[in-house]
Amino acid sequence: MNYKKPVTFTLAGLLLCSTLFAQNDTIKIPPADTTKVLQNDTTKVPRTADTIRIGGMIIIKRGGNENKRQNTITIGNKRKQRHSNISTASWIVDLGFSNYADETDYPSATSEGYIINKPGSPALGENDFKLKTGKSVNVNIWVFMQRINLIKHYVNLKYGLGIELNNYRFKSNISFNEGGVNPHNPFQNIAHPFVFRDSIAFSKNKLAADYATIPFMINFITHPNSSKKGISLSAGVSAGLLYSSRNKQKSDERGKEKNRGDYDLQKWKFSYIAELGLGPARLYGSYSPKSIFENGLKMIPYNVGIRLSNW
Repeated sequence: MNYKKPVTFTLAGLLLCSTLFAQNDTIKIPPADTTKVLQNDTTKVPRTADTIRIGGMIIIKRGGNENKRQNTITIGNKRKQRHSNISTASWIVDLGFSNYADETDYPSATSEGYIINKPGSPALGENDFKLKTGKSVNVNIWVFMQRINLIKHYVNLKYGLGIELNNYRFKSNISFNEGGVNPHNPFQNIAHPFVFRDSIAFSKNKLAADYATIPFMINFITHPNSSKKGISLSAGVSAGLLYSSRNKQKSDERGKEKNRGDYDLQKWKFSYIAELGLGPARLYGSYSPKSIFENGLKMIPYNVGIRLSNW
């Protein structure tokens, strides 16, 4: 009686069932051959191996020891990495420098009383408001940032919430005053903030302006599967609300002083912002088209620095 045909049909049926219903099972055929069924794996095949592809199924017969042969069956295609449509990062820190472009009309600011000059002394000018670039720092702390997928994770909407800390360190001995008695004329009272040249030589003299800021950016990514590869570019706008400002000074005569006040600073700060990522490194920048002061002085602020995040 011929048993070869029934045995052949039985083995073919078992192989078909295992393909349809048990793609992740491992079938061992003792003692010489071993057959592995792998779902969505990528296998490197040596030149000595034989490979048979049937639709989405790959059968690999490895050479080598005559007593041990290994057959690998791969079913299905490799799955693509899936990304969440919304991703969040917390406590991102920026470290950079603050500066401004001085566009002040000094004769006009002086005539309006926002700059007070001492009689017989040189008038305050652009040189008196120059900054110590290396010591005028910007620190931003983003409580969170979120990224929403717009087009296949290559184009995203990026926004967040944080605080923006700007420290403008002056080279000269100017002082900011919220208003009051003219330091050069005790009989004159000034009803608005003003700036004057102080008689004290300061070893430290800075104006600090802190904002609660919300940024909105369109984000472009060349490699969505890896934050450490390719280029990431973001551009947009931010809105900041001034919540603290102070003139901090240090001298031998007065010691350390921290005088709080608004000093005629704008309550809101609107800026154009950008971020550039090259691999794991991130650079950021911001530029405001409006002066940080409401009247008199016209200082157009900008910041540049490094973002400590590869997100």
